[in-house]
Amino acid sequence: MTQTTGRPDAFKQQESIVVEPVPGITITLRVWPTTDAQAPVVLIIPAMAMKAKHYAPLIKALNKSGVQVATCDLRAQGEARPALADCPDFGYREMLEEDLPAIIDAVCQRFEATRIHLFGHSLGGQLALLRTAAQGTQGPVASVTIIGTGTVFWRAFGPRRWIEALSTIQWIGLLARVKGSWPGGILIPGPMAGGVMIDWSRHSLTARYRPKGTKLNYDELISKLDLPVLAISLDDDTLGPKSNVDFLVRKLSSAKVTRWHIEGDSSITHRGHVDWLADSRLLAPVVRQWIETGELATPGPVE
Repeated sequence: MTQTTGRPDAFKQQESIVVEPVPGITITLRVWPTTDAQAPVVLIIPAMAMKAKHYAPLIKALNKSGVQVATCDLRAQGEARPALADCPDFGYREMLEEDLPAIIDAVCQRFEATRIHLFGHSLGGQLALLRTAAQGTQGPVASVTIIGTGTVFWRAFGPRRWIEALSTIQWIGLLARVKGSWPGGILIPGPMAGGVMIDWSRHSLTARYRPKGTKLNYDELISKLDLPVLAISLDDDTLGPKSNVDFLVRKLSSAKVTRWHIEGDSSITHRGHVDWLADSRLLAPVVRQWIETGELATPGPVE
């Protein structure tokens, strides 16, 4: 007799689509449609070492506001297969040039949409911007929203944190080179592929986006990105502070950037790198209105 304990995993019961960007790699896409087939479609791209299911509050709030939502884990995370321990090493290039094009195409096909909107958190925001820059203005991405997404260039952290940022991030990159992966710990709590952490630490040292193996000049591409971008920073975010987000935004010299820094007088009271998700019900309607009108509304009072 089989016994079941606890509640069923609602996330894993959601409609799914299995995407195979390259042979041997599969990524499970989860989708939340609305009754309005013409409603905006948003693809949520997770942060480093964060599973897609952790974005459930944001998914629910966006869906309630009338947005169709899709999300998935990054390669070798969560439902993606193979798991990290069995996955060939990879870096930014594989996620940008193999995974995201296949995922975006699958989202467009599922919703019969010609244009979709990306919502990226932390590393997910960097990937969203770089992928959109690579596609150009004629691609399927219509806009990008980023939150807690800044450059990790060590000098962007401000003089008081220069030594901390430079030493810690380069140490993580060195350990990833030696071990072949990042086991989790300081700054990044969960394990990550070695190649990802090496690309990440190289960017922190140089401020340039040069993923190993790429033929694309992402710095040039991102400077030519000519689409709407909503860049959100949070007052209590030490991993993606305002100075780092501002530094990244300055690279978007051709984009139509709307800048939103959430400060202490906001009704959004959770203003850390991850805990902002607890105020998704306030954030989601603002994002929905910006996607549709390009205007930034003040979040309403807490209900």
